[in-house]
Amino acid sequence: LAGYNGTIFAYGQTGSGKTFTITGGAERYSDRGIIPRTLSYIFDQLQKDSSKVYTTHVSYLEIYNECGYDLLDPRHEASRMEDLPKVTIMEDSDQNIHLKNLSLQQATNEEEALNLLFLGDTNRMIAETPMNQASSRSHCIFTIHISSKEPGSATIRHAKLHLVDLAGSERVAKSGIGGHLLTEAKYINLSLHYLEQVIIALAEKNRSHIPYRNSMMTSVLRDSLGGNCMTTMIATLAMDKRNIDESISTCRFAQRVALIKNEAVLNEEIDPRLMIVQLRKEIQDLKDELALVTGKQRTSELSEEELLQLDELIETFLEDNDPDSSLDIGADMRKIKYCFIHMKQMINHPMTSGKKLLSQDISEEKNSNKEAGEELEKLKGLLQQRDNEINILYILVTMLKKEKKKARDALSQLNDASAGSTVLEQSPSMSLEESQGPSRYFSLKEAKDFCSSIPRLPFLSRKTGGKMSLGCQEAFEVFKRDHADSITIEDNKQLLKQR
Repeated sequence: LAGYNGTIFAYGQTGSGKTFTITGGAERYSDRGIIPRTLSYIFDQLQKDSSKVYTTHVSYLEIYNECGYDLLDPRHEASRMEDLPKVTIMEDSDQNIHLKNLSLQQATNEEEALNLLFLGDTNRMIAETPMNQASSRSHCIFTIHISSKEPGSATIRHAKLHLVDLAGSERVAKSGIGGHLLTEAKYINLSLHYLEQVIIALAEKNRSHIPYRNSMMTSVLRDSLGGNCMTTMIATLAMDKRNIDESISTCRFAQRVALIKNEAVLNEEIDPRLMIVQLRKEIQDLKDELALVTGKQRTSELSEEELLQLDELIETFLEDNDPDSSLDIGADMRKIKYCFIHMKQMINHPMTSGKKLLSQDISEEKNSNKEAGEELEKLKGLLQQRDNEINILYILVTMLKKEKKKARDALSQLNDASAGSTVLEQSPSMSLEESQGPSRYFSLKEAKDFCSSIPRLPFLSRKTGGKMSLGCQEAFEVFKRDHADSITIEDNKQLLKQR
């Protein structure tokens, strides 16, 4: 109730009274166990304490054959155990254990909590063994979660109380069972063995690793066994001569548990939502108080008039050479911050900040935006002009290409003519010019330039006895150069040479 975690668990052999101790007998009211008595006590205390707001939740976990099941699942009675959703263990980054598929039922009074307990007990796995007619074949953990908060406070206290009923701890050989019950007994003994290993490890001072993860039960009870929890163990003994070995074993286990010392701490945390609401209210109260003292409502930003006044005061203060002069702006943090920003600007940018003040930046920014707009329009116009020039150049280049082609054709004709006549060979451009007329002057001039750029070959055909004339040879060279398959032709030639 004060915000500390607690655990009570019963340990002993089958038939020694663990379930009777934790849950109680069903016949008489005086036979109530620890869980009903605890619920009764808790709700009595909650009714008496009106200084805090309490919320209570209940969960009931059964660990049967190393699998977790939710005993408060409404489908539990109608389903087979294997068909129910299994409770799985999940661990967060802070190594806190969370149980997936385990329902948390709210209980507002004692009656609701007891009904949940009876529902869970109805769904428990029990079987008849030679030691007991209705033996619990599983470990059950009944947990009461309590959270408390004072009205108006942002601090919440969380606490949980585990009430654990372990299954019987006797040796399998003594119980005289077989088949399905034998499998159950093996799982029970294995989990109790791991529990004992954890207890032994916790009792040793220099032990660094505690094997909590070996079984589901030790994982769930990690806090209870060696962490932030106040833990009590109840050792139950069967008072019979033939059970003396099991009784001694239980006492030894209890002795080891007694050596463990836990340090429980108060589980407090601040509700962030409540804290935000509280801080907002505090800010509003301070604003109202400030407005009451100064006589005027303040906003977060300074007005333009106030900025201009501050600029004038700063200018006067800076121009005044009197060492005793002071900058009196009043007890307003907004104005003080503004002056500091301006001073910082002056130190960082002494050339500009001496002439310009912060309030003038607003108007200058508008002017600069206007100038930028005009500059943008000019650039757009210039870009359009350049586009037009590019288009004209493209047309001229196209025309020049056509003219070059015509000049090339004229040159091939000229070379053909020169092959037949020596006079024509000496002055090709003149005869061509006379034959074409003055209207073709531009293309002939191009032809002359083109002709002068190509090196003149001697009359190879006459000297070497070849069949191709000079004009044909040049025309063929031009054709080869411009033809799309020229690369392929060269490759084929190389291939033929190799062969």
